[in-house]
Amino acid sequence: MNLVKGGINICGVSIGVLSLESYFPKPPGHIKNPSSLPFTLTYEIIQGLTVSKLLNSPTPDMLDPLLDAARRLERSGVKAITGSCGFLALFQAEIAQAVSVPVFVSSLVQLPLIHTMTQRPVGVLTASAPALTEKHLAGAGAAGVPVLVQGMEDSAEFADVILRGVRDDMDLDKVESELLAAGRQLVARDPEIGAVLLECTDLPPYAHALQRELQRPVFDIITLASMVHSAVLRGSYAGFIR
Repeated sequence: MNLVKGGINICGVSIGVLSLESYFPKPPGHIKNPSSLPFTLTYEIIQGLTVSKLLNSPTPDMLDPLLDAARRLERSGVKAITGSCGFLALFQAEIAQAVSVPVFVSSLVQLPLIHTMTQRPVGVLTASAPALTEKHLAGAGAAGVPVLVQGMEDSAEFADVILRGVRDDMDLDKVESELLAAGRQLVARDPEIGAVLLECTDLPPYAHALQRELQRPVFDIITLASMVHSAVLRGSYAGFIR
């Protein structure tokens, strides 16, 4: 399934998104909301691959559908490929090897960069702390980066909708409040945290509120997609005032 910003798919100018199957709201700021970025996004939905399956029971047989979808995105002309869930970090290396365009299926690949910039531990806010393992960090190239992880698994609204799939409707204000509470817990555990990374793609819609609350840089899949897009589709500086 291909969706593009503004209904216009200009060949070769989009970033492709490997997307889990989900039906809860995707407000602006979510990578599956085409309005979240000022460039075209093209989506491939992996039917049957849900948040619950990827977090709770990841298996090797998930890889082939992801590789097939990544190859379809490359054939469609995308210049880079990302993902709709940070836990796809498990398959980062295999997907990157299967195509010839840059691949960044998880926001976690920013961890080494963030630590290098701050020289402090990085706070990671994730959908589920128990589900986020050393394998995910290693898959993202972040083994050895000092991190402190805080999960959303004990929240009410977020966990009911996104982790447990109790329903598809979601109170966005409640999710924002739950994220801010998790952020406060995170920095209370270690005030030396230099920056925060949102592993979960469902959290960037509230990143501005989190930054205001914690007074720290906040990174996520949107910040990463913006950086990659600026690298793979450089514009001319002709006409700039000197």
